[in-house]
Amino acid sequence: MTDRATGQVTTNAADYYENYFVPALFKERTGPLIDFAEINPGNTVLDVGCGTGILARDAWHHMDRNGAVTGVDRNEGMIGTAKRVAPEIDWQVGQAEALPFDDGSFDQVISQFALMFFEDRKKGLAEMWRVTKPGGRLTVAVWDKLENTPGYAAMTEIDARLFGEDVAKELLTPYSLGDKGSLRDLFADAGVAGARVITHQGFARFSSITAWVDLDVKGWTLGEMIGPEGHKRLLQTAEKELQQFVEADGSVSFSSPSHMITATK
Repeated sequence: MTDRATGQVTTNAADYYENYFVPALFKERTGPLIDFAEINPGNTVLDVGCGTGILARDAWHHMDRNGAVTGVDRNEGMIGTAKRVAPEIDWQVGQAEALPFDDGSFDQVISQFALMFFEDRKKGLAEMWRVTKPGGRLTVAVWDKLENTPGYAAMTEIDARLFGEDVAKELLTPYSLGDKGSLRDLFADAGVAGARVITHQGFARFSSITAWVDLDVKGWTLGEMIGPEGHKRLLQTAEKELQQFVEADGSVSFSSPSHMITATK
C-alpha cells in the first residue's frame, strides 16, 4: 500500500492535522466512542492508530487520570505531535499488525478512524483482540459509506474531475468500511466474535470552504498529489460548486455519519 493509502503524513502535516482536522472531524466523536466502549476509571486502555492522540487524551481525562492509557501509531510524525500535546500518556510507534504488547494486556482496546488504513485489516484486528484481556472490550469507529457523507461525496467528485480517478481512489479509502455487514464479517474473520454495530450521526464542520479545502490539502497527502496549482484550482471549483454546504455565517456543515463496532472478549 502507498503512504497515502495507509494514512502517512509528514510532521508538519501532523501538526496541521491536530490543530485543524481534529476539531473539524474527530473531536466530537470521542465521547460517543468512549461511552459505547464503557471505559471506566482504573481501566488500562490502548488506542491503536491513535494519530495525534485525541481519543487517547479524552479517554485519559474521562477516567480522571485514574488508569493507564497507551497510544500506538505507525506514523512517527503523528506520535511526535501526540507526545508534545500530552506527554503524560505513553505514546509508541508501532503497527497494528504487530502490536508490541503481551497477550491480554489491556481492559479496553479502542481505535477511531484508523482501521481503514491498516495494511492488513484482518491481522490488525486479530492483534487488537489478542492484547485485549478476557472480559475486556475491543471498540472501533469507522466512517459510514461515502454516499452518506454528502460534502465529501461532492468533494471527491470534484477531485476526480479535476485530477483523475487515481487521485479520487486514494481519497475513497476513509469510507471503504462503510458497509455494516462487511464490517461485521471482517471482525468475524479476524476471530472477534459477537460484535455489534451502531451508527452515530455526526457532522463535519469547517469555518469556510477555504478552510475545508486547505485542510484536505495540507493536513493529508493531497498536496503531494496535486501541487500548488492544483490546490488553487480545487479551491476555485469548490467555491463555485459546494455552496449548498455553506451556512449563513460562511461556515460549512454537513452530515458525516460513522459506525461504531464493539465486542467483549
